[in-house]
Formats: sequence, C-alpha cells, structure tokens
Amino acid sequence: MKVIEEQPEKIVLEITGETHTICNILRKRLMSQDEVKAAAYDITHPLIGQPEFEVHSPNPRESIVTASEEIKKEAQDFKQVVEDNFQ
Repeated sequence: MKVIEEQPEKIVLEITGETHTICNILRKRLMSQDEVKAAAYDITHPLIGQPEFEVHSPNPRESIVTASEEIKKEAQDFKQVVEDNFQ
C-alpha cells in the first residue's frame, strides 16, 4: 500500500496487488461509517492496473484502520462458522 496523496481530510492510496474484491469490501465498510463523506476506488486497466483508493473523512487514516479491523473481525467470524460446520 502506498500513499499517493494526503491532505487533512483526504487520502489517496495505491493498493498494490489487490483487485475489486478487497476494494469493494473496504469501500462498503468505509461508507458505513458516519464520518466518512466519500470512499471510492478506480482500477484504470483491468489486467495490469493497480487500484487507487480515495477516502474523504475528518481522519481518513483512522477511518481506514477502523474499516480494516471490522473486515478482519468479519473474516474471523466467517472462518469460525466454516470450521464449526465442516469439521
């Protein structure tokens, strides 16, 4: 992950090696936060493009960390459900 641009209420990141899957989950989690004004991404080339992710909030870094923690918790919960039902 590389910071392309950062302002007090905006950050633009390049998320190297990721696709729509992670970007959509992150965007959805960010948009569920009341303080996030906008969260969007673009992949300029479908085969070789790297996602550029833009977040607008009073503290974009904190918003991203919070969203990431929520995604991690959801993934852990899903893993537990799978383990409980398939072992």
